Amino acid sequence: MAAFHHLLPALLLLLLLPSTPEATSSALLGISYGRVGNNLPAATSVPQIVASLGVGRVRLYDADSTTIRAFANTGVELVVGVPDECLATVSTPTGAASWVRSNISPALPATKIAFLTVGNEVLTGVNSSSLSRYLLPAMRCLHDALAQAGLDKQVAVTTAHNLGVLATSYPPSSAYFRKDLLPMLCPILDFHARAGSPFLVNAYPYFAYAEEPTGVELEYALLEPGHAGVADPGTGLHYTNMLAAQVDAVYHAIAAANSAAARAVEVRVSETGWPSAGDANETGATPQNAARYNGNVMRLVAQGKGTPLRPAAPLRVYMFALFNENMKPGPTSERNYGLFKPDGTPAYELSYRLPLDNTTSSSSAGGSITGGGGYNGHGYGSSDNGGYYSISAAAKVTPGWWTWPQVAVAPCVAVLAMAL
Repeated sequence: MAAFHHLLPALLLLLLLPSTPEATSSALLGISYGRVGNNLPAATSVPQIVASLGVGRVRLYDADSTTIRAFANTGVELVVGVPDECLATVSTPTGAASWVRSNISPALPATKIAFLTVGNEVLTGVNSSSLSRYLLPAMRCLHDALAQAGLDKQVAVTTAHNLGVLATSYPPSSAYFRKDLLPMLCPILDFHARAGSPFLVNAYPYFAYAEEPTGVELEYALLEPGHAGVADPGTGLHYTNMLAAQVDAVYHAIAAANSAAARAVEVRVSETGWPSAGDANETGATPQNAARYNGNVMRLVAQGKGTPLRPAAPLRVYMFALFNENMKPGPTSERNYGLFKPDGTPAYELSYRLPLDNTTSSSSAGGSITGGGGYNGHGYGSSDNGGYYSISAAAKVTPGWWTWPQVAVAPCVAVLAMAL
């Protein structure tokens, strides 16, 4: 009994300490929180706005300490970005350890950090020639730094790619990576397979429609549930929406490049969205279409189903974006991807609301960051824009989309719209 009384204060202290968060979650849907604006709400008010959506995951594009602290003790799971301008520094063991020590360790365990995204669209971005050589070393060094800090079971390391890494995407079964990128992508896939982290892709059906509005059916791009869809003649699989086709194209490309990794690596959508306004030549950028697309994304993900090729792996998606960001360069659409205006009011009314259980949970079977499971802005370039990334830049390098004549033809008849 005396020994028990001696231990009682320590036991009480353990009960009062916050539990260590796991890097797993039952939430399949997240949202990207970019901050390229001078009129955005204070970071401390953002968790409440996120909660109003019922979303349990948030993707950040840097490691701003104020923003990360705002999500402390909320249960929201964060993806923290390592900006492009940091890649050279964190590609060394010393630099990576210093970055983790300064930006990640102080936030844990109060803030739930599940992933680091190392750069964004590095292999296809405007600075690819100078940054690509740092990408894999940075990923490895950050993973090792997390392991040395005892955090690698909580925080996984990945990077997000533009669909421009594909040489072709139609039909999904014939998709493959650009040959010039294979020397970099194959070892990256090996890294994912060993570390158990997902392959992230920024996928935008909007680009396909905006670039080829007479060839891409709007309902297919908007993920409308009543669309008849198209068939992949190579597999016979039926695709009722373009987002699923894009994801499966990436799965096929991974299998073609690295069959061993294909058995272990999961593909997740790190960005997708639809602008609510655009310039005169930006076809389809309307509040109505944005509401339909984002509502359909929420509905699709909430069903907990996979793609036709991977039906057992629930589709995981980060919508882009939380706010309209008034300082983003480029066409008008760039500043109008937000679900919310800067004052916190909705940019439009969504037709679908997530069920109440779309929240993070450490007991989920939704996929671990180890053992081949795994887990979602924009990359404008690096120093000019604080490591954020533009949709317009991504649009220029996205090579292939599913398109087809508007007339009634066999579902498997399609053409490839090249956006090089």
